Amino acid sequence: MKRIYLDHSATTPVDPEVATLMMTYYTEKYGNPSSVHSFGREAKQALEQARSQVAELIGATPSEVTFTSGGTEADNLAILGTAEALRKKGKHIITSCIEHHAVLETCEYLEKNGFDLTIIPVDEVGILSVEDVRKAIRPDTILISVMHANNEVGSIQPIAEIGKLAREHGITFHVDAVQSLGKIPINVQEMNIDLLTVSSHKIYGPKGVGALYIRKGVRVMPLVHGGGQEKKRRSGTENTPGIIGFGKACELAGQRMAEDAEHQEKLRDKLMNGILGSIDYVKVNGPLGENRLPNNVNVSIQYVEGESLLLSLDMLGIAASSGSACTSGSLDPSHVLLAMGLIHEIAHGSLRFSLGRQNTEEEIDYVLEQLPKIVERLRMMSPLYDQVLRQQKQAQ
Repeated sequence: MKRIYLDHSATTPVDPEVATLMMTYYTEKYGNPSSVHSFGREAKQALEQARSQVAELIGATPSEVTFTSGGTEADNLAILGTAEALRKKGKHIITSCIEHHAVLETCEYLEKNGFDLTIIPVDEVGILSVEDVRKAIRPDTILISVMHANNEVGSIQPIAEIGKLAREHGITFHVDAVQSLGKIPINVQEMNIDLLTVSSHKIYGPKGVGALYIRKGVRVMPLVHGGGQEKKRRSGTENTPGIIGFGKACELAGQRMAEDAEHQEKLRDKLMNGILGSIDYVKVNGPLGENRLPNNVNVSIQYVEGESLLLSLDMLGIAASSGSACTSGSLDPSHVLLAMGLIHEIAHGSLRFSLGRQNTEEEIDYVLEQLPKIVERLRMMSPLYDQVLRQQKQAQ
């Protein structure tokens, strides 16, 4: 049976170059970076090289990069750390309604503990208005947190404009760039970003490692206390092999970004157009063109359940998703799709295909061959679709 992986927004395979390099630091160069002997110095040097590699990909300086256990911890450090550092200045936070739960739930936690929270809506393609952000700003606003690109529908937000607005008002600006890193260019200086969350396992690096960019001079209180690693911003012995793998993945992403984007855009458009051309009652979720991530396809297929589609695809060796992997156990429809105005019934029939470096046109052809058959079979069991067919006959 074919095995086709189209869920790269959930995670990616570790690049062979990354895996080979990491193995060296598991078995040969295994020193603790805090140790003063040669084993420790060797590990420390490699760790700092990785810090430089991450910094280069986002236009930062190495000293501004703090390593974490992943994107969720980095989001928490950015939001909770800013709130704690600036609580005497103000207690108002602004975010968007389509953020990852690592941001939304952290902001909601602060709201339960005395902070004010404003959640900005998005339009029908999942993009928020800079003017809405401007109107939400108050004298006591201390933080704006907006993702660069949405993990479900691929919508790219006007980050540079929001960053300029935040800078004009002296507000700390946090961006979750977990999904955009390595796919589209990021420059924290040009985009006026103060805090930037990134993650390794979305760019062909290992799981369990991420980073938070903290602009020089920006105050963030630590969440983890102990040995004082990472300039006391995140104590604990560093995940040296993981960090080194992350650094290498960033280096490779920088080298391959343009080529990857061109390849994935071609496959994305082929898949999207093929679905629209072969299946009725389908809606593309998210923007078309340049405001969409190059590897994202999200569609709602009416009169079928998304879970049934996923299981049927999986039986044929095709891996996709219905949204964020972090909420895959939930029976509720996507909060992102609902925020974009989709009704529950249509949101429940959503599919997300996220493409990667290794995907081929032949794999897309196979999906386009199988998906219409699956939809037809499932719709034949749907009383709602049966009603649609009867209405069509009556109209003829």
